[in-house]
Amino acid sequence: MQLSEAQLADFEDGGWILLKELFSPEEVAVLMDDVPRIFALRREEVVREKDGKTPRTAFAAQYYSEPFRRLSRHPRLVEPVSQILGGPVYVHQFKINAKAAFDGDVWQWHQDYGTWSRDDGMPEARALNIALFLEDVTACNGPLMLIPDSHRDGVLGAGHDRATTSYPLWTLDQETVTALAAEKGMVAPLGKAGSVLMFHGNLVHGSPGNMSPYSRTIVYISACHVDNHIRKFQRPEWIAHRDFTAIDCLPDDCLTAPN
Repeated sequence: MQLSEAQLADFEDGGWILLKELFSPEEVAVLMDDVPRIFALRREEVVREKDGKTPRTAFAAQYYSEPFRRLSRHPRLVEPVSQILGGPVYVHQFKINAKAAFDGDVWQWHQDYGTWSRDDGMPEARALNIALFLEDVTACNGPLMLIPDSHRDGVLGAGHDRATTSYPLWTLDQETVTALAAEKGMVAPLGKAGSVLMFHGNLVHGSPGNMSPYSRTIVYISACHVDNHIRKFQRPEWIAHRDFTAIDCLPDDCLTAPN
């Protein structure tokens, strides 16, 4: 799958694009069917909210879930990312974020590349995020909020938050976010399950808590150009992967007709 020139221009300008309903309901169902099993696992990769029960994030699920292993090599995701980044890519990070009904907590404002650079030694921001909506993302269930064009500002000053996220994260202060929003605005891309949001590693983003009765499950794949692989290995491998092999895509129907 290839992005159009208009889509590439939109990504360059705003730092994000939304591909609505890129995956079918049948394909989404294959993935969602395994989510309850994954979130029930008691292993270090599955992080819970402050109550110690509600799932928050399942890291590296491609290593212990066959459907998500296949998703990590899906051409509808890998080929556009390779197109944007100008060459072969590897999976730097893979996670399923739960944002459970009523109990899904906030993700503070941050830039992902800020963490990848400081903690993982990733040389350049030649990496981006793929967010596949496994459930509908609405205005009510804690959607991801983005500040368009903020990827052009480079890595911003940040503080090391060890308390409110699933793992230590470099987050932005309120003054910085206020100034950026005043200059560039703010958007919250919404879409049906199966939609895919792609956004630049330096794009400022965060999400509010979910106080609605509707859950919001999203799988995130952070893909990096193979020449731009990380140089520091201080975080666990299941958070910052160390296999820099270029992704070899599976057939397009790999979710519904696996080999």
